[in-house]
Amino acid sequence: MTGAQAPEAPPEDPLRPRLLRLMVARLALALLVLAVALSTVGVREGGEAAERGLYGTMAAAFLASVLYALSFRSMRRLARFAAFQLATDVALLTSIVYFSGGKDSIFTFLQVLLIVYAAQLFGRPGAYLSAAAASLGYGAVLLSIESGWLPSVSEAAPSATPWFTLWGLHTGAWLLVALLSSTLSRELHRAGRELDQQRSDLEQLQHHHERTVESLTSGLLTTDRRGRVISFNGEAERITGVGPAQALGRGLEELLPGVGECMRAADGRVPGRTRARMEFVRTGGERLHLGIAVSVLRDVRRKPCGHVVIFQDVSDVVRMEGELRRSERLAAVGELSAGMAHEVRNPLAAISGSIEMLRGGLGEGEGDAEQRRLMDIVIRETDRLDSLIGEFLRFARPAPPRLESVELAGLVEDLLQVFASELPEGVEVRAEIPAGLQVLADADQVRQLLWNLLLNAAQATEKAGWLRLRARPAPGPLAGGARLPAQELVPAGRKTPEDEGPSWVEVSVTDSGRGIPPEVLERMFEPFFTTRATGSGLGLATVHRIVEAHGGVLGVESVPGQGTEFRILLPSSEEKA
Repeated sequence: MTGAQAPEAPPEDPLRPRLLRLMVARLALALLVLAVALSTVGVREGGEAAERGLYGTMAAAFLASVLYALSFRSMRRLARFAAFQLATDVALLTSIVYFSGGKDSIFTFLQVLLIVYAAQLFGRPGAYLSAAAASLGYGAVLLSIESGWLPSVSEAAPSATPWFTLWGLHTGAWLLVALLSSTLSRELHRAGRELDQQRSDLEQLQHHHERTVESLTSGLLTTDRRGRVISFNGEAERITGVGPAQALGRGLEELLPGVGECMRAADGRVPGRTRARMEFVRTGGERLHLGIAVSVLRDVRRKPCGHVVIFQDVSDVVRMEGELRRSERLAAVGELSAGMAHEVRNPLAAISGSIEMLRGGLGEGEGDAEQRRLMDIVIRETDRLDSLIGEFLRFARPAPPRLESVELAGLVEDLLQVFASELPEGVEVRAEIPAGLQVLADADQVRQLLWNLLLNAAQATEKAGWLRLRARPAPGPLAGGARLPAQELVPAGRKTPEDEGPSWVEVSVTDSGRGIPPEVLERMFEPFFTTRATGSGLGLATVHRIVEAHGGVLGVESVPGQGTEFRILLPSSEEKA
């Protein structure tokens, strides 16, 4: 509250605001009585005493109002304070009635207002006591004037109505006012209590609604009829990266591009589904997949007044669906591989052996030299086809990993010595492997995994480029806190890397090559998918399968024109203990 409203008391005490209104009403009535007195009471012969008495009573009323206002803030016993004010007001009104003409006074009606307010303050007992006090005061004035104990201040002709008749009429009227006003006051208080209870219930319901909306794990927003956002919960802010200040008032299509079709379907304007899945670019450039449901928002008359939009970040679900589709394809490939091994490899062995025998029977003539060249081509291509089938079989039907503690520094050193022959001219390899860093893995499969990644990186790197092989302990999902967007896998039945402390090792292979386009990035671990004319499309698929068999995590991050980084989490050998 502001300083101008300082006289207001704590809201828990209902008497304070009522007393404040009584004080204001007293001051207003005193001003009204003074104005009427100035217009009706003149300086006439014999009327000076009445005039002085009336003005004195007004001065007493103003003084009482000032004293009440000064003591109001510090007053603690409000019921006694209110009763004292009502008693003082009865005395002041009785004095006004006497000095303004006694039984001919025009201010007798003011007692009615006092009785009504007494009913507001103290209910029926207060109303009847005020009516009784007003009746006693009025009767005492009439009796004193009639008996000559007080001089009459009225210049009008004596009334033919006996004073006790007039007193009885006023008393009956005041008692009736007390009955009606106390009844109305009681109903008003009851209605006020019900209203307060309903207001409290409404506030609790509103609070519960707000907390419910804010506690949802789905984004929730509502729009008006024009499609402008009018509410926006916290999860919607987290998903979109847009704060409520920026979201409220914006068009829904502007905030969530592509949702307009669902809105029109919800309205029945076009056939279609009110649920959809769409791509969304979050503030900051991160790509998400959102599952969206739109329904019509209706007012209390059940008429459409906008839309309700609920949406969730289903990017993890989309990734899992991709993994499921990949697993299904791999299962089909596994079934196919068993037949291929027998149907293709045996004829290849026969062909290769037959060609070798024919080649051994050739002489040194010119015609034999040409036949020898052609046979060498057949043997070379047969060996290449046999190697391809072997690689395919290792991918489709891998042996279970034989887990042991593998020291990475020694393994990488041996691997790089062999890999040197595969490096393009001018490409440099850098290795950053801490001594003593060990993983719990199959050494042969880790060697195959790193060979495939290095070979893929070398083939993507131009001259004067570089490759970097690095390993380090990883306390979280991926060291450095970055969660890679393209391909992430946490196999079922194994704890995730977030569950415990530093029991994981991150191995990364980075190149300065041409990078991978987004459309290729989504499919690069699929078997037989390759962008090279001579590639088999099984190298990275085999990497994926090995990481999966070890219960690790595989991620890739690439920017076209700036290079690619593969990052792998493998369990540390500490976990075995």
